[in-house]
Amino acid sequence: MDSIFDIFFLEAVLNGLLLGGLFALLSLGLNLIFGVMDMVWICYAELIMVGMYAIWWLHTAQGMPVLAACSLGIAFVSLLGAAMHHFIIRPVLQAEPINQLLVTGGVLFFLQAAATVVFGIEFRNLGVQLPSLNVGEMSFSASRLLSFVVATAAIAGVSLFLRRTFLGTAIRAISQDRAIMPLMGVNPARIYLIASAIGGGLAGLAAALLALQYDVHPAIGLSFGPLIFLICVLGGLGNLIGGFLAAFVFAQFISVGGFFFQLEWGYVFAFVFFIAAMFCKPQGLLAKRS
Repeated sequence: MDSIFDIFFLEAVLNGLLLGGLFALLSLGLNLIFGVMDMVWICYAELIMVGMYAIWWLHTAQGMPVLAACSLGIAFVSLLGAAMHHFIIRPVLQAEPINQLLVTGGVLFFLQAAATVVFGIEFRNLGVQLPSLNVGEMSFSASRLLSFVVATAAIAGVSLFLRRTFLGTAIRAISQDRAIMPLMGVNPARIYLIASAIGGGLAGLAAALLALQYDVHPAIGLSFGPLIFLICVLGGLGNLIGGFLAAFVFAQFISVGGFFFQLEWGYVFAFVFFIAAMFCKPQGLLAKRS
């Protein structure tokens, strides 16, 4: 009995690692945007929702192969992120934080309402079923494993981009000192636009991975939006490494808590840990930005 218990406990831990990779990807784009512009897009999860609908429509209505639909969906959300910055975010960059919050909140409700009008409230499924991977008595979702691999590769790619390219160095520099960068010949408006496009592309990539695992509906952003924000805050807003670690901490609480109790209790334990951590370190686990 103890050996069986140990096997299923190990399965819960490993599933937590796989879930953490997806959470890390979900929070990466929002952390990048905040780190560059010092502004939280509370509508970020709705960009993921739009990407999931775009992929579903391209695959089911237009008959595109899944890979092609996902690629176009990622490109579309990347352009949407850039367009949202240019037309909506840029005019309020110097405004009070409450005004920025209201603007992005308005975008959130607009996208939800638009999705409801266009697609209705029905749950839409991509119709792609990936098999489970069995290792002994343990079972793992192939789609969750794929998400972990792609998310880890994306995170590594973004990290290399930020540290090894001139544009990435400019993004990191402007996140550390916005006032001096124009004196160094860097155009902040261009950097903001590029960061928004990259953040949108990461949201599109997350949408492609989520579409393989979840049904899409207008309110799906509410399922992930608060969790993404809490992960970013726990890791330290704007800190990519902190967000990466916080994603795995949250995922382990959810997965292991769901093993011992019900899945809902896993979320409860994760939120309780978040509250306790905020009392101890209000600026997040790693408050210094990368």
